[in-house]
Amino acid sequence: MKRVVIDSITRSEDEAAFADPSFSAAVILWQKQHGRHALPWQQTRDAYRVWLSEIMLQQTQVAAVIPYYQRFLSRFPDVQALAAAPSEEVMAHWSGLGYYTRARNLHRCAQRVVAEHGGIFPSDPLLLQDLPGIGRSTAAAIAAFSYGVQAAILDGNVKRVFARVFGIDGYPGAKPVEDAMWRRAVALLPEQGVESYTQGLMDLGATLCTRSKPSCQTCPLAQRCVALATDRVGQLPVRKPKKAIPEKHTGMLVIVDRQQVLLEQRPDSGIWGGLLSLPEIAPAVDFEAALNRAVATFGSIASCEPLQPFTHVFTHFKLQISPFQIALERRLDGVAQANYVWYPAAKLADAPLPAPVKKLLLEVFREADLFA
Repeated sequence: MKRVVIDSITRSEDEAAFADPSFSAAVILWQKQHGRHALPWQQTRDAYRVWLSEIMLQQTQVAAVIPYYQRFLSRFPDVQALAAAPSEEVMAHWSGLGYYTRARNLHRCAQRVVAEHGGIFPSDPLLLQDLPGIGRSTAAAIAAFSYGVQAAILDGNVKRVFARVFGIDGYPGAKPVEDAMWRRAVALLPEQGVESYTQGLMDLGATLCTRSKPSCQTCPLAQRCVALATDRVGQLPVRKPKKAIPEKHTGMLVIVDRQQVLLEQRPDSGIWGGLLSLPEIAPAVDFEAALNRAVATFGSIASCEPLQPFTHVFTHFKLQISPFQIALERRLDGVAQANYVWYPAAKLADAPLPAPVKKLLLEVFREADLFA
């Protein structure tokens, strides 16, 4: 494909058709005057801190990320400290932030940066993209903020801005639509000021061009916004075609003995991977027999009381959880399987538990006055 040079940036002819230096100029000017400048990961070119913030901000709001980011840095101040840390400690500091695959990839990524890059994050977006948990857009953000590399981002906020400003029909997650957006993203890169431009796109999507109730009257792109001109702000970007959300059911066993609760180490893959959680029992026709079999390894049941069922929603399904509080008549010495542990109630607040499980356990122990 033929390449052309516009503003010192080499682009394909297809990308060049989208070029518009006035777009980036408007974004940069607005970001410098009205964008966010006081976030804890700003005012730094430390690639470790930039990378950490970018991973935490994936699918998570800024307000929720800030305290986690600060605690994480306090314990793991650099990539070497994170790489050397035990995985269970990394998961414990991530607990409650959700999407736990990010934490596992974070740890693996740190280890690879230390082993393969001497503890220094590469500046090449392609090398960054080869690391665990770093996609094309995240790699571009790290390269731009840390090294000033001209690389295009295209996260959910940017897709929403592009869809509205340029009147792009079609679901942005569909490959043909997304590919066209990537070509546009590359074409719109400025010759200078890529850091302010990248931050500006993020800020516009997060603070003005929001999913609902966007502030079009203060948007620097309002005069060129196709969605605003055609009264389609509420229709763009096109939403993902709806599918029925499947439901799954599980019983969680809160087995309590001597101010301790029995917890299970979940495998690295799957939901809540790498965290501690409660033992589970699948729905069964003969529930009592299934329950006795599940608990027999750890002792005999003195009592079993159902707790309030609740629902936890994951990205692709709903999990209907029926918890049961179980007291043991006689606890067997030791734990037969290596992936189980009797965990002290007093330490549950800091345990590497999924947020809904931690909430359940703290309520159970508090109400039963079992913390004493």
